Amino acid sequence: MTDAELHDLVRASPTLFHMAERGAWPAIERHGLLSTSALLDLYGITGAARDAIEASRRPEGTVLTRPGLPAVTVRDQKPMTDRALERCLTGGMTPPDWYRLLNGRVFFWLSEARLAKLLGARPYRDGEHDVLELDTARLVDAYRDRITLSRINSGSTIRKAAPRGPDTFRTIADYPIRPGRERAVELAVTGGVPDIARFVIRVTRRRAAST
Repeated sequence: MTDAELHDLVRASPTLFHMAERGAWPAIERHGLLSTSALLDLYGITGAARDAIEASRRPEGTVLTRPGLPAVTVRDQKPMTDRALERCLTGGMTPPDWYRLLNGRVFFWLSEARLAKLLGARPYRDGEHDVLELDTARLVDAYRDRITLSRINSGSTIRKAAPRGPDTFRTIADYPIRPGRERAVELAVTGGVPDIARFVIRVTRRRAAST
């Protein structure tokens, strides 16, 4: 992606969206928006307990606790299944490989339409969620070297799962812009954004829109 293409992408998607657990914002504001792997480091989770969270599908949210830290919930991965991943993974990757790859990042939608789709998904439509809205340009400027882009919803294998593998997440420099309605679906930051409050425009409590 050239600088001109990046400028066009930021102009087309000036706001990034992240859906967190209801009530999560105070802890995120204080400790940052961290990847699952970074949270496991912070909360001292190791061994088999770590593998169960980091390298396996999470059918439900998992609460992490540690003295001196607030309890946090690591979100479930209901939209994915091992069976579907085995069919769509490329490059010799296995489901545990894919879970580890995802868990090393925090993810943002580049459109509010994608956020609305997640809010309306069956596992989440009946609950409320903290939605973070971020300034795309400022985040890209600060975290450019740790940002990757994806043209698919990497955390879902519902319906016909798109192929995915080692090349799904591309750096800004290596990301190929192609004609189409969505230049990119996801923006991810490896490790997380410890100073997330610098980039947040607003935080709202949302649920799926009524139909």
